[in-house]
Amino acid sequence: MTAPGQAVPEGEWDTLRAAAREAARRAYAPYSRYPVGAAARVDDGRIVTGCNVENASYGLGLCAECGLVSALHAGGGGVLTRFTCVNGEGEVIVPCGRCRQLLMEHGGPELLVETPGGVVPLDRLLALAFGPQWLPEASRPAGSPPGGETSPERD
Repeated sequence: MTAPGQAVPEGEWDTLRAAAREAARRAYAPYSRYPVGAAARVDDGRIVTGCNVENASYGLGLCAECGLVSALHAGGGGVLTRFTCVNGEGEVIVPCGRCRQLLMEHGGPELLVETPGGVVPLDRLLALAFGPQWLPEASRPAGSPPGGETSPERD
């Protein structure tokens, strides 16, 4: 485990990529034939994984990141600290915009994301992200930042 900003342990990305590749082998992708696996380290040291699960009605398919976040909460919750995802060939890919938003909610802007171009914090992939700080106080989860502290100025 490392806190945001600390060095990542030797071999960590290899470990996460291997877990993501294993998850991709379990993907249910009969329509697109594009399996995806995702893996992330949680702040308590666990690794959680997910794979895409398609549906004949196409729009109801689930991305690998959805399964990963579900596994995070089914396993006790926590904060994602490092994340990677791969295609069926085992190549590192980047999460789509919807999934970047999902990762922001459960890892925050400091979440380290492996991309084909290297490791970057999530806020570089999803700048000015929508989050709990934009919601009225009554709608925010406990412990989330107040509306004015991190929200960009509005016209």
